[in-house]
Amino acid sequence: MPDKSRKRAAKVPGGTGATAVGAAPAPADAGTPAEVVTGPRRSPGPRVRPKNGLDRFFSITERRSTVGREVRGGFTTFFAMAYIVVLNPIILSGADVAGNTLPFASVAAVTAFVAGVLTIAMGIVGRYPFALATGLGINAIVAVYAATQLTWPEVMGLVVLEGLLITVLVLTGFRRAVFEAIPAQLKIAIAVGIGFFLTIIGLADAGVIRPGSPLISFGVGGQLAGWPLLTFVVVVLVTSVLVVRKVRGGLLLGIVVTTLFAIVVEAIAGVGPRVGPDGNELNARGWALQVPSWPDDWFGLPDLSLIGNFSLFGGFERIGVLAALLIVFSIMIADFFDTVGTVTAVGAEGDLLDEDRNLPRSQPVLLVDSLAAAAGGASSISSNTTYIESAAGVGDGARTGLASVVTGVVFLVAAFFTPLVQVVPSEAAAPVLVIVGAMLISQIRDLSWDDMSLVIPAFLTIALMPFTYSITNGIGAGVISFVLLRLAVGRRRDVHPLMWVVAAVFVVYFALEPIQQLL
Repeated sequence: MPDKSRKRAAKVPGGTGATAVGAAPAPADAGTPAEVVTGPRRSPGPRVRPKNGLDRFFSITERRSTVGREVRGGFTTFFAMAYIVVLNPIILSGADVAGNTLPFASVAAVTAFVAGVLTIAMGIVGRYPFALATGLGINAIVAVYAATQLTWPEVMGLVVLEGLLITVLVLTGFRRAVFEAIPAQLKIAIAVGIGFFLTIIGLADAGVIRPGSPLISFGVGGQLAGWPLLTFVVVVLVTSVLVVRKVRGGLLLGIVVTTLFAIVVEAIAGVGPRVGPDGNELNARGWALQVPSWPDDWFGLPDLSLIGNFSLFGGFERIGVLAALLIVFSIMIADFFDTVGTVTAVGAEGDLLDEDRNLPRSQPVLLVDSLAAAAGGASSISSNTTYIESAAGVGDGARTGLASVVTGVVFLVAAFFTPLVQVVPSEAAAPVLVIVGAMLISQIRDLSWDDMSLVIPAFLTIALMPFTYSITNGIGAGVISFVLLRLAVGRRRDVHPLMWVVAAVFVVYFALEPIQQLL
């Protein structure tokens, strides 16, 4: 891929968005010469010599990172997304299919194991700091379909087919072409929207915002009541200080310190969980997901018996070809565009994108992500996808695939220590998501504000992601409105031909329910 010089000042490693004179920007592709920032003018500098084979393979020095930063960033990403090891079995094992439920312990172990294998693969093949695990939202869709229409093996077979279809789109170059066809204005809006999305996830995970009347409520009865909420607030403030003071590992340090503090609080106050195993609220002032207490058993051999338990075409036989294809289509659209948004946002935060806001050498990243969807279905834990929480590790300095290898290894270890993973409460990880959200939102300065045909698509993209709890919905609204409004102002040539195709696909996606009723 031809070298594309950067137009923006290099970020200080750590992802805070500050610029540094004399810092070399990330290269447009592995193997291209780095540049040296000398002030307003730039001149090519000498090629950075890798220190060893590990450095050469992951381009650590070339991306202005160190092994220490990568290791630290890998741990930060793990702790930011470790909740999935507990939340995925809650979602999937809670769906009763013909009197059968998935075993909680097995879903937890397989979730951690598959996330570990796929994240290591992303680090080695993709060589970017992206971590993968079961996709939230996608697993909820899968649980609904399983509970209403299909058996677990049948719905997981459809997930496998969805992953294989996306893999074909990657191998043909279509997925990358769509990624690059999205205009810069929408890519910036996607990153900003995900910043708000991460923030609302963090606030909801900590219980700062909850379902209420008419829509959401603040804390407990309009107050930040209870030890868990106090823990969250304190950690947001402390971690913010660490970040603005550029303390190395500030995000990871915040998670670790919070967890220890929460363990002490629980031991003394005996707060307990917010909801019970049946999903009903027990204590509004309780811990949101995991209760931070030392488990009785730390170690156990993981139950991986769910791997391979799927029926590839069983769903077609049960509900018919057309209905099954619509399910595959809906899951595929969510999977396809969630990754587009995640890669754009995390890549922007790490200053890894080129001047057109595309990820250099993205094909291996998209290939691993596509195969992950099929692997998740084949393992009976739903489609696996690239996680937006990877931004937490990037915010802590990660820039290469070495961080993903570290995250993956910790996930593999977690498969043997799933009780220990439950020690980290969501109130400890949620502050990191809020702060990383602030980092991503700062990119709003790059949006164009003088043309309403660009402002409205960007606004819809930003607004719908947090308000509908879906990256895909935000991208879909932005794409459709962008195509329509550029046509309305006579700027049809600004619309890439693939954008017309994507807009048409999203029209079908949003009209899926009426289409299903007609069928």
